[in-house]
Amino acid sequence: MAKYIAQIIVLGGQIIGKAFTRALKQEIAASQEAAKRAGGGERGQNRAVANLRTGMTLEEAQQILNVTKLDPEEVKKNYEHLFNVNDKSKGGSFYLQSKVFRAKERIDQELKEAKPPEGEKTDTGTGKPETAQ
Repeated sequence: MAKYIAQIIVLGGQIIGKAFTRALKQEIAASQEAAKRAGGGERGQNRAVANLRTGMTLEEAQQILNVTKLDPEEVKKNYEHLFNVNDKSKGGSFYLQSKVFRAKERIDQELKEAKPPEGEKTDTGTGKPETAQ
């Protein structure tokens, strides 16, 4: 009887181990695919991290705020309008208001990453940092 119980435990452990390994491989593949879709390399990795942190992609944030390009003034104008319209005291939805807030947060993060660091000169023609010679 003990022999059968031991076999059941070993077999169960093997099944759980294989399932865990398969799930881990799928998660790694999904993470790599997300980084690749975000642009690949370090920028893609940063974008994937930002997506995970805020819970939404840049495209989703743009759809929520109804903006096609990352223009800070247009983003701010649409954000303020949607945030005020969805105010709970005016009969709006707190859930929608929080989605609008998260969308603005995600776009702000992307705009912050697009700017060159302070103190770094940029080449006027390309907008890229100049290299020291």
